[in-house]
Amino acid sequence: MNPPNDSAGSPGSQHPLSDAAKASQAKTHNLFRSFIVAVLGSFFVYQLDINYLWLSALLTVIAIMLGIMVLVRYARLKESKLVLFGTISGMVVLAVQVLLLLTSALFFTQVRDYQQCSRQALTQQAASMCQTQLEKSLPQFR
Repeated sequence: MNPPNDSAGSPGSQHPLSDAAKASQAKTHNLFRSFIVAVLGSFFVYQLDINYLWLSALLTVIAIMLGIMVLVRYARLKESKLVLFGTISGMVVLAVQVLLLLTSALFFTQVRDYQQCSRQALTQQAASMCQTQLEKSLPQFR
C-alpha cells in the first residue's frame, strides 16, 4: 500500500523551481543588489564633498531607476517579500536623498564655503565660527 501523497506538511517537499524561475529570481536579486549599491554609493559620495554633488545625483537617478525595475519585477512575479521590503526602504532613503541634493544644489556656494572653512578649523571655536558664518550666509525665513 502506498502512503498518502500529502506533500503540504513536509518541509523538504516543496516544488523545485524550474530553470526559468531560478534565472528570473537570480536576475531580480542582482537588480536588488545593484539597487542597494547605488543607494549606498549615492549616500556616501554625498558625504565626501559638495563638489561631487553631480556624482551623487547621478547615482541617485540610477538607484531610482533600479528600484522601479525591482518593484515592477516584484509586482509581476511576486518573488521575495524581503526584496520588496528592502526596495521600499531604499526608495524612502532615496526620497530623503533627493531632498538633500536639491537643498545642497540650491545653496551650493554656501555649503562649499562652509566645508572649506570647517576643513581648516583646528579648534572648536574656529568650527563654531564656520557654522555661524554658514548661518549668516543662508536666507532667513521668518
